[in-house]
Amino acid sequence: MAKTKTTFFCQNCGAQSPKWLGKCSSCGEWNTYVEEVVQKEEVGRGSWKQGGTKEKRASVPKRLQEINFEDQPRLITHDAELDRVLGGGIVAGSLVLIGGEPGIGKSTLMLQIALMLNQTKVLYVSGEESESQIKMRAERMPLKSENCYVLSETNTQAIFQQIEALDPDILVIDSIQTLHSKHVESAAGSVSQVRECTAELMKFAKETGTPVFLVGHITKDGAIAGPKVLEHMVDTVLQFEGDRHLTYRILRTSKNRFGSTHELGIYEMRAEGLRPVANPSEILLTQREELLNGVAIGAMMEGNRPLLIEIQSLVSPATYGTPQRSSTGHDAKRLNMLLAVLEKRGGMRLGQQDVFLNVAGGLRVDDPALDLAVCASLISSYEDTPVPADLCFAGEVGLGGEIRAVHRIENRIAEAEKLGFKRIMVSKYAVKGMDVGKYKIKVIQVSKLEEMYQGLFSK
Repeated sequence: MAKTKTTFFCQNCGAQSPKWLGKCSSCGEWNTYVEEVVQKEEVGRGSWKQGGTKEKRASVPKRLQEINFEDQPRLITHDAELDRVLGGGIVAGSLVLIGGEPGIGKSTLMLQIALMLNQTKVLYVSGEESESQIKMRAERMPLKSENCYVLSETNTQAIFQQIEALDPDILVIDSIQTLHSKHVESAAGSVSQVRECTAELMKFAKETGTPVFLVGHITKDGAIAGPKVLEHMVDTVLQFEGDRHLTYRILRTSKNRFGSTHELGIYEMRAEGLRPVANPSEILLTQREELLNGVAIGAMMEGNRPLLIEIQSLVSPATYGTPQRSSTGHDAKRLNMLLAVLEKRGGMRLGQQDVFLNVAGGLRVDDPALDLAVCASLISSYEDTPVPADLCFAGEVGLGGEIRAVHRIENRIAEAEKLGFKRIMVSKYAVKGMDVGKYKIKVIQVSKLEEMYQGLFSK
């Protein structure tokens, strides 16, 4: 008879305690400890192998110089956006966690990738949907594959038995919160179950070299549901963002052991699935028939990709007491800093003005190079004069009112030229030593806010 005992786990960080605690000693959160029944089984605990078909990697020490990572090249998914976010493709033996709001398209993306890899054997394990429901979604997609296998199961031991029989090249789990292991006596989705199931899948991925994708739920605060150790265990954490009522979705990475964490992918949700957007700048720029005040175009960088996005602002007199400061998609503290700089260095009386700022397209941005576009948008709305349609901006604004240089200015200028802009305003320190004459676009060089204001409405 296996020995059974109860243990208290923190639902926030996964810390363990033999008794209930009001405050977690690890993460400092209050009232997060929940009692769970844990059954200890030494035989087979944490093991996935049932006598499988894949050869286990040799666990012997090697010199660092003897390890050749080129023996396992990345698997290209033919989805340019996902390959970019992952750092160039799927790494063998990697454990990838993808989270997002309900209905955002996580399961659709995973099923689409499984169908897209028609030369690769993929096992799609669903603990939330039946096989017929997955078939209904697959019928809407134009992709077909003879190597996509579907399994509706939540018990990890039963899943590993099917894995040994099928021997897949890629494993997709939808979702990790629905799985349960017989080695732990607690409900599916609890801290101990999520930790145990993830440990078994991680052991399977590392020993066999099979990439594993885990779909994860999120809490009302936007964090991945379950213990924080879940994000530490996996190799890559992807966040699928966007308003599910809008058509565009953003896939960004918050952790990646095999690539950059600054890349993002953009998809368009359609009836037949998710369509990768090759040129996001075109969809982020609103097509307008007439010029509007308070609108400016900024050139930003997301990883290695230059993007031109639209900054919208509305400045109007405050009629109800304290002026409002509202920002959507942009850091509110940085907006307040720029307003203070415009008032102190630019002479604009914004203390009694309501200010609303919006980044078009649903993006959340933090590139300092957008400071110049934000200031131009605010000035345009305050002066009630539109910014010329052929002008865009790339520069950081300092507390002294100076326009500071930003990195990779050549990429920003080239992207603006490609999209048909005639002029771009940048810091003169960013293009020092550059041959700006090689561009067809006119590069306007400024060093302080006064020069920006003078050149903003000039032809």
